[in-house]
Amino acid sequence: MTIDFLIVGQGVAGSALAWTLDQRGCSLLVADAPGLPSASSVAAGIVNPLTGRKLVRTWKADELFPFLHQFYTDTEQALGVQFFHPRTIYRPFRSEAEKMAYLTLTADPDIQRYIQKEVDNELYKDFINNSFGGIEVTQAGWLDLGEYVRVIKGYFIKKNQYYEGIITPDELTIKAHNVTWNGLTINKVIFCDGVQARQNPLFDWLPYNPVKGQILTALVDQYPITAIVNQGVFILPIRRGLVRIGATYSWHDLDWQTTDEGREFLHSKVRAVLKVPYQIVAQQAGIRPSTKDRRPFIGLHPSHPAVGIFGGMGTKGVSLAPYLAEQFARHLLDGEELEPEANISRCVSL
Repeated sequence: MTIDFLIVGQGVAGSALAWTLDQRGCSLLVADAPGLPSASSVAAGIVNPLTGRKLVRTWKADELFPFLHQFYTDTEQALGVQFFHPRTIYRPFRSEAEKMAYLTLTADPDIQRYIQKEVDNELYKDFINNSFGGIEVTQAGWLDLGEYVRVIKGYFIKKNQYYEGIITPDELTIKAHNVTWNGLTINKVIFCDGVQARQNPLFDWLPYNPVKGQILTALVDQYPITAIVNQGVFILPIRRGLVRIGATYSWHDLDWQTTDEGREFLHSKVRAVLKVPYQIVAQQAGIRPSTKDRRPFIGLHPSHPAVGIFGGMGTKGVSLAPYLAEQFARHLLDGEELEPEANISRCVSL
């Protein structure tokens, strides 16, 4: 039996690519191992077009954000499930000087298109420290990653196109124009296995720079705010009275264990923002598949064109995956050029 694609790994990247190829009429098998640690199972799933203190636009934001909103909404409608939640991000000012700096930045038309014209600061004042006011970022939101991955998995299980287990490169017989595995002939195998790609001998030459992140889940009694609040830490309302708080960034202790240090760091940050009591009920840690140049790794292996990779999306997987999955599908099926900054050909000399 011959199929078009084997997708190895079903986090946010693998899910987006598998869905995109399926909608183009391709035959595929999605493979993922239960119980393996995954950044997608931990991540808060926030999409934000303006990041950092300087309101830097996310790479390719003008293309990514309209696309991702359409992609997740269309996918929800096709599957009859909700997992995407468009929201604004409220950013309270810490000082009068910060307020003036932000207002200067938002005069730029490229930034202005992502800023709400009117902000109701009164809405936040009983819960959030905002004595200097704040701004609201539009076209943002969050993806319930656990639900999204679960529903996409269910879709492929129903189609009998899901394999639960680990597939390692040494199980594949890689030929010039296809790959054989387990009695199947596969035109292309695409690895979407996140930070595990560093252990993949086919792609271990790619310059990953993984970063550990921790988040807290907390109860906040009668918390009415639906926007995501972001001021050095994010407060993401999951449902009334339940929020996620994050996130830490660490490049040294690269394991999946939570730490007291991470918890205390987030406590100290959120206390400066949240005016009301909260109770921590969970703490999680994950490793983001970030890269040295902060650009994704997409493309076919330089010596084995029947094998490819779709990953390295770091903290921005939810924002990047839909748009780049469409780009990769056009490359694989229509021969279109890949985005040069994301193409692994930029790393081949390594």
